[in-house]
Amino acid sequence: MELRYVAGVYAGNIKPSPFLCLTLKMLQIQPEKDIIIEFIKNEDFKYVRALGAFYLRLTGTALDCYKYLEPLLNDYRGIRMQRRDGKFELSHMDELIDSLLRDERVCDVIMPRIQKRHILEEMNELDPRVSVLEDDLEDAESSSEEEEGEAPPEPVKPQENRDSNREHRKRRDRVDRRDRDGSRERKRRRSRSRSRERRPRHRSRDRDRENSRRDARDRSRDRHRRDHRERNGGGSGGRGGNKDEMSVDETNKLRASLGLAPLK
Repeated sequence: MELRYVAGVYAGNIKPSPFLCLTLKMLQIQPEKDIIIEFIKNEDFKYVRALGAFYLRLTGTALDCYKYLEPLLNDYRGIRMQRRDGKFELSHMDELIDSLLRDERVCDVIMPRIQKRHILEEMNELDPRVSVLEDDLEDAESSSEEEEGEAPPEPVKPQENRDSNREHRKRRDRVDRRDRDGSRERKRRRSRSRSRERRPRHRSRDRDRENSRRDARDRSRDRHRRDHRERNGGGSGGRGGNKDEMSVDETNKLRASLGLAPLK
């Protein structure tokens, strides 16, 4: 089987990739450790190296993983990676090795747990890792130190000036806080005094309105009573006069029928 990319499963029905199928075949065969190391040391076929590194991460110990996989971090060759949707993307060998050493899931496979590197270093089972870039960093630091030695030294601020500046800032902050607190207290007092002044005004207005309403009700009651009395008094007088007039007429008619003189 020709290996052209690194992948796990893909497509909607979850098909295994050739890389995963070869890994399963190696797990069934269980080759010797020397054969796996030869796969890892192979520099001609990068996907064979990736297959050997993946198999060693699944079956090897933590010490073997750090010992044989960390040197591959210096391999910066590009490799093809297939995603779950079947599309490809560009990656690099050192990225794959870093994922194998750090991530819990690679190529849709859960990686077995291994001890952290610093624990093995504390147990003196593993030497501290030396990066390839350390030589370049040392050269850069030495060149920067030389340039700094040639340049004139910058004046250093005395400690007393720093302390005085800090004290000055603290005092200024205290004054600002006091001013803010004083302005807040003045605003609170003004609002309280205004509210107190407003309350009696509202109360006096309410009292005046209540008194005016009460006076108006009393006036209307007096007017109604007066009208009622006048109506009752006038009606009784009229009815009494009519009665007197009717009685005199009847009396005159009666006297006329009897032949007597009418009343004046």
